[in-house]
Amino acid sequence: MTNNRKQITQTIWFGICTLFAVMTIAVLFLLLYWLIRGGAHVLSWEFITQAPRSNMTAGGIRPAIIGTIYVASLTLFLSVPLGVFAAIYLNEYAKQGRLVRIIRLSIRNLSGVPSIVYGLFGLGLFASMLKFGTSLLAAACTLALMVLPWIITASEEALKSVPKSFREGGLALGATKWQTIRMLVLPSAVPGMMTGSILGLARAAGETAPIILTGAAYFLPQLPSSVFDRFMALPYHLFILATQHSRVADVRPLAFGTALVLIGLVLFLNMGAILIRNHFRKKRTW
Repeated sequence: MTNNRKQITQTIWFGICTLFAVMTIAVLFLLLYWLIRGGAHVLSWEFITQAPRSNMTAGGIRPAIIGTIYVASLTLFLSVPLGVFAAIYLNEYAKQGRLVRIIRLSIRNLSGVPSIVYGLFGLGLFASMLKFGTSLLAAACTLALMVLPWIITASEEALKSVPKSFREGGLALGATKWQTIRMLVLPSAVPGMMTGSILGLARAAGETAPIILTGAAYFLPQLPSSVFDRFMALPYHLFILATQHSRVADVRPLAFGTALVLIGLVLFLNMGAILIRNHFRKKRTW
């Protein structure tokens, strides 16, 4: 192949990649423009800080924002330790063989299971069998199960990225295996672990199907006072305003405003993941 032909081929593929990147960004900006055009005018301090009034045709979305933060925080508390320690066991302690490969394959397949299936499972296990009822705790446990495959996979990939020489050096200096992992391996793997965990949390914060079945309520006059109370959440509130409300046309601007707040919350979590990753990467000395 001549140099000119190679140059033409490279130019064509560069153009195709650029075209698809531009199309992806254009779709994102088109979506944001559509939401901002429909809901920017309802965003106000009152909309953020007050409860819905008049059958949710007026007022704000404060209970839904607080409920989303509650369930997302509890999901993070339940899923991250379990996911990180499972990844440490699979990558550092488990004897690599057919059984571990089957476990990894199962974990990856679980990440593709539809969220409504997790909702049905959470309804049967947490709400009914364990007697949590339809509550904040049942919803958080269900979401934690849903994001667990993401956290395990991201944490294991972060552990694999740490050079083997770190482990060999720690063991050669007389440290135990756990001391080597805790002092040398984990600090280097934290950026990848944190990024995967927060991205999984961002997905959980935007899910509707699992929380409909396990704890989210249509409307509540007060905030949940314990983990066994029901709660309002932004995704479910948006679903009700957009499809189930008796005056859909009247509340459509509120639905657009709720969608903007939800997207802002997810973008905030994603930005947090990027900042945390960059912070810990700067501390690397290799």
